[in-house]
Amino acid sequence: MYILDEPSIGLHPRDTGRLIKVLRRLQQIGNSVIVVEHDEEIIRAADYVIDIGPLAGQHGGEIVFQGTHASLVKNPTSLTAKYLTGALQIKAPARRRKWSDFLEIVGARENNLKGFDVKFPLNLLTVVTGVSGSGKSSLVRRILYPVLAKHFGGIGERSGDHTEVRGDLNRISAVEFVDQNPIGKSSRSNPVTYLKVYDEIRKLFADQQASKINGFTPSHFSFNIDGGRCETCQGEGEIKVEMQFMADILLVCEHCGGKRFKPDVLEVTYRDKNIYDILELTVDEAITFFDEKSPGKKIARKLQPLPDVGLGYVRLGQSSSTLSGGESQRVKLASFLSREKEEPTLFIFDEPTTGLHFHDISKLLDSMHALLSRGHSIVVIEHNPEVIKVADWIIDLGPEGGDEGGYKLYEGTPDGIVNCEKSFTGQYLKEHRLL
Repeated sequence: MYILDEPSIGLHPRDTGRLIKVLRRLQQIGNSVIVVEHDEEIIRAADYVIDIGPLAGQHGGEIVFQGTHASLVKNPTSLTAKYLTGALQIKAPARRRKWSDFLEIVGARENNLKGFDVKFPLNLLTVVTGVSGSGKSSLVRRILYPVLAKHFGGIGERSGDHTEVRGDLNRISAVEFVDQNPIGKSSRSNPVTYLKVYDEIRKLFADQQASKINGFTPSHFSFNIDGGRCETCQGEGEIKVEMQFMADILLVCEHCGGKRFKPDVLEVTYRDKNIYDILELTVDEAITFFDEKSPGKKIARKLQPLPDVGLGYVRLGQSSSTLSGGESQRVKLASFLSREKEEPTLFIFDEPTTGLHFHDISKLLDSMHALLSRGHSIVVIEHNPEVIKVADWIIDLGPEGGDEGGYKLYEGTPDGIVNCEKSFTGQYLKEHRLL
């Protein structure tokens, strides 16, 4: 029995077809193959589908459907089925955004890139695509990002081989690379600390009458510093037992019972909930809880970007180490959406749809459009056809990977790429009538 966890990650649709052939070959010679996957082509190719949901987090965890693909598409409750049948869909925009300002890389020669010039329009959603190994990361991660990071005063790695980057650099004030790395190095970091919302929650608890009587300040409700946290587990809620030749063992702290704070701090409540109870709420529950009374409305407003990017099911105190790469990336996106005033920024996303269902991709795109509406610019390295078809501008590299790649095949609006015969991206979009 072979169990594969999202094997299509990082694969162009052309390569996904090859992957399906390999998986089918494994099955045909007598093996069993179980795949955890969101890719439409793999779902359609499966002999048997188990659909879990209906939504995420506390709203999921149920078997919505199990059976053949033919039966799945008839299921009225499955979100997966609705996207497969077209009852729900991510539609290509009726009009693409126009542009006049741009950045241009002249003589891109890093790794397998063949020395071409390419423009990145500003105030648009630009998607860089192509088969695996075609040179997308070399162009964006090794040339564009390091050059801009240094231009805006940052310290970055050496930029890849190129002649120059020119254009309307004065039209943006910063560059942000939004990757899938964890949002915090400490196990005590979580979504609300990353979004700076926890500061408001701690202030709210410090304002309660019980806190004033006991002389508690906002710092007493922090699990990062001494004062109110459990000193036995240092606010972790768990004790790590290191095993020399085996994986470490995590045990619930016997002193605080996993509640992370001292008993007298836990006695302080806001609307019958102590600080531990608040951290156990999901984001959706917390927004409902805080939005009902004026002292918490600011907290509810600051939390709203999380459900906007599809993370309403995450618990406020959930450790960042338990978040997937895709979830971490969306928390970062939510933090940018939560900023009310910001200078024009170029955001770079590296395959943000990794691990996302069609429904999550729809929410992700809504969040990206929100950034664009504020005057920002977005460059996305992506293979997902749903993202490619909604782009304002496409840069397609290829035709193959390695030495046979590194050419600029197409540069323009998505509608024109279907006429590029050398582009596997264009031919896939044409064959599946996505444009």
